[in-house]
Amino acid sequence: MTRPEGWTLGRALRGGGERAAPWVERLGRLGYAAKGIVYLGVGVLAAEAAVGAGGAATGSRGAMRHVRRLPFGDVLLVAVAVGLAGYTLWRLVQAVRDTEDLGTSPKGMILRVGYAISGAIHGVLAWTAVELVRGLRPRGDEAVSREQAAWMLSFPHGAWLVCAVGAVVIGVGVAQLVIAARASFLLKLGSLSEGARAWVTWLGRLGYVARGVVLFLIGGFLISAGIHANPRDARGIGGALREIAHQPEGRWLFGAVAIGLAAYGVFMLVLARYRRMVVR
Repeated sequence: MTRPEGWTLGRALRGGGERAAPWVERLGRLGYAAKGIVYLGVGVLAAEAAVGAGGAATGSRGAMRHVRRLPFGDVLLVAVAVGLAGYTLWRLVQAVRDTEDLGTSPKGMILRVGYAISGAIHGVLAWTAVELVRGLRPRGDEAVSREQAAWMLSFPHGAWLVCAVGAVVIGVGVAQLVIAARASFLLKLGSLSEGARAWVTWLGRLGYVARGVVLFLIGGFLISAGIHANPRDARGIGGALREIAHQPEGRWLFGAVAIGLAAYGVFMLVLARYRRMVVR
């Protein structure tokens, strides 16, 4: 295929201006929608478990397994796989093209590396969706968490590495709470009516608080795995939710976090429609 004169990857991503190229934007928006479906599934399943109506405390992979059991589940999973792949691409664009204008300061570079890591994680989830469609049985969230902890522990000073990663995850969890308090996520949205902005604000706040709580616990489990040099201490989203449920009055807190995760899923669907998608 002959490329237009002056074609570059940067031009393709920019679409000739600040706005992302149409194909990048479409994939990115589909990615936010796919992420929303997964989180909505996690939240709904947890909420059902909290009220004793079935469901399960599970993570992203568990939610996708439940999606496959729905009518036309394979079709929906294919869309989720494509969407998560698109989200991976958008995260990499954010990291490389600095779409959030973070700059090259230490803080900015850490955040941009975080975007790249997020892209890689969602790329793996996209492949998990593909495996499910193919009828394979990919590893569950807890198994993956423990395998990753075991892999890090295999390095020299691996216990320190696991503890450091746990501290970073806790830091990300705290950052989610700060985002919720400041409602800074609204800066990423396009024009909304006053009424819509109000309910989107509450959706986002609930979602970010729930994610913050879950990530805080996951980070704590990782630190425990590092201190005890035991990968079995590591947990994923499902393990964090089960830990909440086992606490005194945990059923109510479990239900609240479940609602928050479902709210985060709906908020991702809002981002799929209204997110500003620009490349600086």
